[in-house]
Amino acid sequence: MADLASIERFLYREADLLDRPDLDSWLALYTEDAWYWIPAQEDQPDALNHVSHVYDDRVMMEIRRRNFVHPRASSKDWSVRCSHIIGNVRLAESEPGEVIRVRSNQHVVVHYREEQKLYAFTATHELIPTGDSYLIRSKRVDLINPEAPQTSLVIYL
Repeated sequence: MADLASIERFLYREADLLDRPDLDSWLALYTEDAWYWIPAQEDQPDALNHVSHVYDDRVMMEIRRRNFVHPRASSKDWSVRCSHIIGNVRLAESEPGEVIRVRSNQHVVVHYREEQKLYAFTATHELIPTGDSYLIRSKRVDLINPEAPQTSLVIYL
């Protein structure tokens, strides 16, 4: 049985890395075959047959990370500040094996270009145990308002 306290600590670490933002260390939390998904519809069944706000594999995550930290990136013209609040962490039903599915409710405030935006969502992580920690195989971000127009996300949630 997975240790919920260690999973919560891991999710807090991920949030802390995004709050800084330290995308180099954040990306190291992900497996090589990882993906990150923000569906554009409630209960969206998949990302391949439907439009999504974001659907990145590990290669695209690396490209976004490089663009974010590049000295001439437009994102460097303004500082990015984030604050993650994580609650209601619970183990989700998982098939037997090495993957642990975890759901949590999250509120993220992003301050960028003199604007502050609030994102509220349910996150579903698929975690792979690695020694005394975990790696993220996938992260699905189900916004509470997925059909609403979303402004460009300058950083992952």
